[in-house]
Amino acid sequence: MAKNERTEKGHPFGIHRVLDTQVVLPQAAEKIDNTLPIYSNEILLSVEKLNIDAASFVQMEKETGGDKNKLGNIILKSCETRGKKHNRVTGSGGMLIGEVKQVGSQYKGPLKLKKGDRVATLVSLTLTPLHIEEIKNIDLKTHQIDVKGHAILFEKSIAAHLPKDLPEAVSMAVFDVAGAPATVNSLCHSGETVVIVGGGGKAGLLSCLAARKKVGNKGKVIAIEPSPRAAEALASLKICDSILEVDATHPISVLTEIETLTKGKMADVVVNVASVPNTEMGSILICKPKGQVLFFSMATSFTKVALGAEGVASSGRLIFGNGYFSNHADFSINLLRNHKAIKELFLKRYQVA
Repeated sequence: MAKNERTEKGHPFGIHRVLDTQVVLPQAAEKIDNTLPIYSNEILLSVEKLNIDAASFVQMEKETGGDKNKLGNIILKSCETRGKKHNRVTGSGGMLIGEVKQVGSQYKGPLKLKKGDRVATLVSLTLTPLHIEEIKNIDLKTHQIDVKGHAILFEKSIAAHLPKDLPEAVSMAVFDVAGAPATVNSLCHSGETVVIVGGGGKAGLLSCLAARKKVGNKGKVIAIEPSPRAAEALASLKICDSILEVDATHPISVLTEIETLTKGKMADVVVNVASVPNTEMGSILICKPKGQVLFFSMATSFTKVALGAEGVASSGRLIFGNGYFSNHADFSINLLRNHKAIKELFLKRYQVA
């Protein structure tokens, strides 16, 4: 047993670090233990950068008026009082990149890691023990934050090695949303009509590309993106048949636009990756009776989805993406690697071009 680790093993799902009076999983906990040393089956990371979930970042940005100091204080307070980065309003967190500092002597988990490996976590910050010593910089455009601190992975936690052929900021952005395009790939079929709500964000861009590859030339990919600048960037990729600059929080406007564009046939698959609330009904209304709606945003309200679908007698299949899909990290990175234009756009967006 190493001198700088605890003698006992922790629970594979991290229950041993929950400080609540009731036994719950770390994600549901009010507070978790983020202190050292690690348990003998945990992994210690030095943390260099956080990628905050889009819904969480947008909420904090609105709350603070874009003041970086105030935004940073919210993050520091969360880690101090809860032992993790867990947004109380959106319930979401994000992910991080860092370097492996220690692998517990009794670790038997799925990760083949050694000291010095650089990794991106593929589990939410809402369940990851995280201690932040210092916030060095906050990028309001990319939602990425440079920090100094440490994080702990449990035996069942997952992470990905950072690829050496891509800048880390780009890899981090892709890994943060990797579950979305991988799930889209599994849902779409040749010849179908797919609508991506929030097509101009990083999840939207990759989801549009994944859909394009699956539906082929006989299918249609339609993006809804209200930002003219983001819509223009998406159009430059030439992967969408149409891009609608309509506000997705206005369901009737969305319905009217898609009805006109599809001549009343509507969408086989609707993918919602919008980072703002109140886009649920627009997504439901534009789906065919036997179609599928994938909600992949932390701004989504289950209540609004369930009751809204009931209210309009929608029989579409409603799916909530959970951020994990088998082989999603490799799938999404390769999606980026193999499309020159989208790769260049990510390089530009994350200021490494």
